[in-house]
Amino acid sequence: MNLTVIGTGYVGLVSGTCFAEMGNNVTCIDVDKNKIDNLDQGIIPIYEPGLEAMVKRNVSNKTLSFSTKLSENLDKCDIAFIAVGTPMGDDGSADLKYVLQVAKEIGENMTTPLVVVDKSTVPVGTADKVKATIEKELEKRNVSIEFHVVSNPEFLKEGDAINDFMKPDRVVVGSDNEEASKKMTNLYTPFFRSTSNRLITMDVRSAEMTKYVANAMLATKISFMNEIANICELVGADVNKVRIGIGSDSRIGYSFIYPGSGYGGSCFPKDVKALKKTAQENGYNAQLIGAVEDVNDKQKLVIANKILSKFGNDLKGKKIAVWGLAFKPETDDMREAPAIYIIKKLVEHGAEVHAYDPKAMDEAQHFYLKDVPNVTYYNSKYETLKDADAMVLLTEWKEFRSPDFEELKSQMKNSIIFDGRNQYNEELLISKGFEYFQIGKS
Repeated sequence: MNLTVIGTGYVGLVSGTCFAEMGNNVTCIDVDKNKIDNLDQGIIPIYEPGLEAMVKRNVSNKTLSFSTKLSENLDKCDIAFIAVGTPMGDDGSADLKYVLQVAKEIGENMTTPLVVVDKSTVPVGTADKVKATIEKELEKRNVSIEFHVVSNPEFLKEGDAINDFMKPDRVVVGSDNEEASKKMTNLYTPFFRSTSNRLITMDVRSAEMTKYVANAMLATKISFMNEIANICELVGADVNKVRIGIGSDSRIGYSFIYPGSGYGGSCFPKDVKALKKTAQENGYNAQLIGAVEDVNDKQKLVIANKILSKFGNDLKGKKIAVWGLAFKPETDDMREAPAIYIIKKLVEHGAEVHAYDPKAMDEAQHFYLKDVPNVTYYNSKYETLKDADAMVLLTEWKEFRSPDFEELKSQMKNSIIFDGRNQYNEELLISKGFEYFQIGKS
């Protein structure tokens, strides 16, 4: 098929590239000329394992191209995917201005029948707004062209997005038109060749809702386990053992019940807020969803509070080594990362922070922590440790899993580790002379 993907952010670039990998002819559109020029040269704006090689391969095979001109690509297009950003507004709702701007441009430029797909994460009712916007522009042009708006939410995990897209556990398609549903089915069927067909069709509004509910459910599991971790500390229980005990129940399972420093990233915080806002706009107080958000906000500072409890409120003269800045491993994404909040609080109390992350250093230095003083960035995890009063683990990158603890001890002023991901073996560290603080165990 001939596909146009509007937006070359995380969702748009991954989706477009994976569609091209399956043999479709894909043009990715973006208004940012500099980004398009870089993509033409194989320069990828995000870090995602496997993406750069796949982009270059499909550009070379001429199945993937980039452009700034939507008007030149709609006339040869079967399906147009809207994959632009939906940033969170001041009130917590999703801002649809970019989505509706694209819809307007589609209405201004389309010349042949088209399936328009909302790939961006959008609140319930967005497809109706997109449809109305396109219809308005067609009326202005005094033309009648058949089109259908479909909801096709993405379920990609940052750090494993290529695998998620190429071997999906499900694809959700929301459509009120049989022909549009068939076209989407034909597009996705090749992705299920080696797995059972998990393409799920439903009405548009249910599909829009499914994306928010999925992320809110996962966020709920995380906040619930962190709440339990905090209770475990108070009563003298070990949340690591509790996790094993409850996870063995097949009705619960082990996924997303690891205690830690809270969730971050581009999806969970924004989507939880948006779902809560949607409920409010419809006269419902979503208390559980609000509690998920509140618990997570507090959880991001649990490790910082443990450090203050250990050293006191005045951290002047204290050097704290921080391992991990990204909100999760295998990405450079720092949006709502716990590291931001923890580092800011440590610095506010006078600490000097030595930080390292395999991929997110530029994001920290030039955006998320650019105005935060007393933060020094190093090229390796061990460099951060020299004369450090404590080390803090915040992101579970593979290279942090089995460090040389003797090297840690020789470099550090004090053998103290604060583990924000409960990654290390407590007995091992104690046997080596470390003080070890984790989440959910006093």
